[in-house]
Amino acid sequence: MSKKKIVISIALLFTGILGLYFSANAQKNSSKNPEILNIGLRLELFVDNYLIDTLINSTLTLHEPIDKGEVLKFDKPWEGQFSAYCTIIDDNGLLRLYYRGGPLDGKDGSSKEYTCYAISVDGINWVKPKLGIFEFEGSKDNNIVLANSAPFTHNFSPFLDKNPNADPQQKYKSLSGLERTGLVAFVSPDGLHWKKLQEEPVIGPRPHDFDSQNVTFWSEAEKMYVCYFRSWVTYDKRYRAVARTTSKDFIHWTEPVQMDYGDTPPEQLYTSQTSPYYRAPHIYVSVGARFMKNRQVISEEEAQKLNVNPKYFKDCSDAVFMTTRGGNRYNRTFMESFIRPGIGLDNWVSRSNYPALNIVQTGDKEMSVYLNQDYAQPTAHLHRYTLRIDGFASVRAPYKTGEMITKPLQFTGDKLLINFSTSAAGFVKVEILDLNGDKIEGFELENSAEIIGNEIERCVSWNGNPDLSKISNKPVKLRFIMKDADLYSIRFR
Repeated sequence: MSKKKIVISIALLFTGILGLYFSANAQKNSSKNPEILNIGLRLELFVDNYLIDTLINSTLTLHEPIDKGEVLKFDKPWEGQFSAYCTIIDDNGLLRLYYRGGPLDGKDGSSKEYTCYAISVDGINWVKPKLGIFEFEGSKDNNIVLANSAPFTHNFSPFLDKNPNADPQQKYKSLSGLERTGLVAFVSPDGLHWKKLQEEPVIGPRPHDFDSQNVTFWSEAEKMYVCYFRSWVTYDKRYRAVARTTSKDFIHWTEPVQMDYGDTPPEQLYTSQTSPYYRAPHIYVSVGARFMKNRQVISEEEAQKLNVNPKYFKDCSDAVFMTTRGGNRYNRTFMESFIRPGIGLDNWVSRSNYPALNIVQTGDKEMSVYLNQDYAQPTAHLHRYTLRIDGFASVRAPYKTGEMITKPLQFTGDKLLINFSTSAAGFVKVEILDLNGDKIEGFELENSAEIIGNEIERCVSWNGNPDLSKISNKPVKLRFIMKDADLYSIRFR
């Protein structure tokens, strides 16, 4: 080899060594200053990658809700086959259901659309009270809470205002309207008697359809009102999408921004049904409707046998699951269907399987999700599905054992509680690490209790001692070793 080649080789080797040196130092300096997630006493669900740093032989898994059957028929003369856009509010144990009654042709903004009301104390048995507020065909013996207010009865979707400074006479609020009207604000002291807050729209007409539920709530996490509504975006073609706007006073709203779905293929999202999860309101859960335009499943002959309106069987739809923690980004961690259309042809029609707004607890161990089914058919109804509490998704480990390590986090409290399930052969064990990944004395894996069972809340211990007070408010990582097990959520207390 010539002297010139030797010099070049030495120079390249030296450059490579310098590169490795600076890279290693950059990583070292970066590890010295990692982002610390301050979760305090918050419940954290494993519905996204917010807490997860490392998964080894384990996966983030979406769970399938259990079909519990029909709970409410839309069978009154003022309800009918186009009843839709359900909202369920848990008002101190009383479940209030609002939905559109639509007995005619399903035309948006029809004067024959009504906002109807039902109540339940268990989420299973529903009653349509005779309210005596509005007249239908000469009688007030009905459950109508809003009428003669087209087009606002098309998609009226109330919420219980949890703003601590809210006027008690405006305890319930709603934004409603279509593209031609913009969104108009309605208020009510009791959820039954409604009036416009003002005649002018609070979110003016713009190139958005507003034609499905315009989902609004007071965000405890963001300290403002948030509204998610349907809009349009264009990629390779035009897609139904979701936009977001915020307000401090419910009257003046920011310029809407389109929601971003990350690096996922675009899909038609007809409703977002985004709401704060009732046990962890900093996490907004979205059980949305995915609309598959022109994806026809049933034939004309089959549609006739089902007595489906002729305009409503050439598409299909299902329910999808997304989350967001504020801002204009959805986490589409799971692209698979959350709730598939059921067995049979009834729900393989256009605009069936649209989810109701809000997840509600319906037992000590379960929560319920509701879907509109048999749309545009005489059998139109509300259907119930259940999950274990916090059970949307989990970190799942197989029989061969898996591992999950969290990002650096800081907590308050002195106990770690987990929502988990194992098989009879499985287990969960927890080790606590410092920021360098070294075991913290007293919280090593060999000292962790082997947790077996299926519980919404179990306290973790080490050598029989659950006390974490000596590392409270200090940055740590949690290492979970699991065998044939699911971990749904964690919290400190």
